[in-house]
Amino acid sequence: MKKTLLGLSALLTISTAAAQTSLTGAGASFPYPLYSKMFAEYKTASGVAVNYQSVGSGAGQKQITERTVDFAGSDNPMSDDSMKAAPAKLLHIPTAIGAVVPAYNLPGVTTALKFDGPTLAGIYLGKIKTWGDPAIAKLNPGVTIPPLPITVARRSDGSGTTYVFSDYLSKVSSEWKTKVGTGNSLQWPVGTGAKGNDGVAGVVKSTPGAIGYVELVYAKQNKLPYGSVKNHAGKFILADNGPAALAANGVVIPADTRVSLTNSANADAYPIASFTYIIFYQDQKYGNRTEAQAQALKKMLNWMVTSGQQYNEALDYAKLPAAVAKKAQTIINSMTYGGKKL
Repeated sequence: MKKTLLGLSALLTISTAAAQTSLTGAGASFPYPLYSKMFAEYKTASGVAVNYQSVGSGAGQKQITERTVDFAGSDNPMSDDSMKAAPAKLLHIPTAIGAVVPAYNLPGVTTALKFDGPTLAGIYLGKIKTWGDPAIAKLNPGVTIPPLPITVARRSDGSGTTYVFSDYLSKVSSEWKTKVGTGNSLQWPVGTGAKGNDGVAGVVKSTPGAIGYVELVYAKQNKLPYGSVKNHAGKFILADNGPAALAANGVVIPADTRVSLTNSANADAYPIASFTYIIFYQDQKYGNRTEAQAQALKKMLNWMVTSGQQYNEALDYAKLPAAVAKKAQTIINSMTYGGKKL
């Protein structure tokens, strides 16, 4: 009887330890609607709670470098130079493909407007100041657009969405590349700053004449109209899961998956698309994690790129292509703890 009680006590201890396992992450607002759903479903399936804070890609990269979270979320991969600040090797895996759209507030306009790269760059450089500008009219013949002044909305925080948008503009506008460039945080020529995708969407929604770049789901959730964008092949593409996914077919995906998908060579791809990444330490001991946390993180990451993919499309994110998901699993399975494979 005593042995049975001891055995039961041990089982209860293991069960309690498993129930107390939790993971923390912070970073991009771009995938926050998806991660909220994924992590709720994962807790139901596994009992592991995942707390993800939507603080922006820049803040997420900082927190993983400082080892205050188990993982970071970022819409742009960290550069080799930025990863040198970390105490050990960082890995990246994509979890979804999303689209950044030009959302706007133009009363009475029911037709989706068309934009090209130079026009979007002109708006964000402050050179195109009103909706009646000839550059906008030329792209939208037959559409009556109120000649309101343009209120430019952009991010105030370090943002992967900003990186993706500015990366696209740098590829299609030499003036933008020279004067502003690509980055999570920029010296903006014009604009009203707001925190997070939700903040930018809020500015656009409340301001007639406003335009802002946001991840597709935020435009849809806020019922904001958004425009089609001219792609590399010269086609005007309206963002959706299919065209966003095709962006990955127009670029070579390296083994470490760190790559830009903007202005993809695929003829039917939406041009302002991106992977969104999870960033974590290869050796979890040097990431300041316990071995139990490391094992829990590995299981959760594998779930995200396999079973968890079923939640992407309903929330307006594209699934990972099978070959990319396989690369992600290879990266996850390279995780170690104190030099030993997990």
